[in-house]
Amino acid sequence: MVDRWDQIWFASWQHFSLVVQCLVLAVIVAVVIAALVYRSERLSALANGVSAIGLTLPSFAVIGLLIAPAGFGVLPSVIVVTFFAALPILRNAVVGLTEVDGAIVESARGIGMSPFRTFATVQLPLAWPVILTGVRVSAQMVMGIAAVAAYALGPGLGGFIFSGLSRLGGANSLASVVTGVVGVVVLALILDLLLVGLGRLTISRGIRVRS
Repeated sequence: MVDRWDQIWFASWQHFSLVVQCLVLAVIVAVVIAALVYRSERLSALANGVSAIGLTLPSFAVIGLLIAPAGFGVLPSVIVVTFFAALPILRNAVVGLTEVDGAIVESARGIGMSPFRTFATVQLPLAWPVILTGVRVSAQMVMGIAAVAAYALGPGLGGFIFSGLSRLGGANSLASVVTGVVGVVVLALILDLLLVGLGRLTISRGIRVRS
């Protein structure tokens, strides 16, 4: 670790950056889809079904399938991490928007708010605590999936893990694997703490107390 500290630090930053950027993209995609389907029981059930089925797919296999059309490198990593990140967020977004009190929505519409403004300023803030819970679950899950993305030569700490496994029994092979695994765990804890802080900044005190 002393000899390769610069390499470990750079790989950790790449890993963290990949997960955070994919999480942001996943939140946008999941919230947009949830906004389109939550009013319909059939579409909501379909979204939840897709989420449940998607979570059963082996991330390693999905990455392998993407190598042919997307090649190696960052692109397949972004696609896979964003896909898996969006699944728990989508489910929670549908639940959160569905649970918003209809009377509050009608009151907002009654004072002249447009549908978009009602969604952005009333429904989304009320559903945000539930959505953020999904984001936290998703963040922990995809932190490990981002390591698997190193199979497609993606950025991050997965390179240490695969490098060590490929020469298991050789010099420093176990140290390489342990470095990658411990690094992923530490980054997951840091990201979760940051998301807790984000919740305190973005969820109003009244909603927190009511929850």
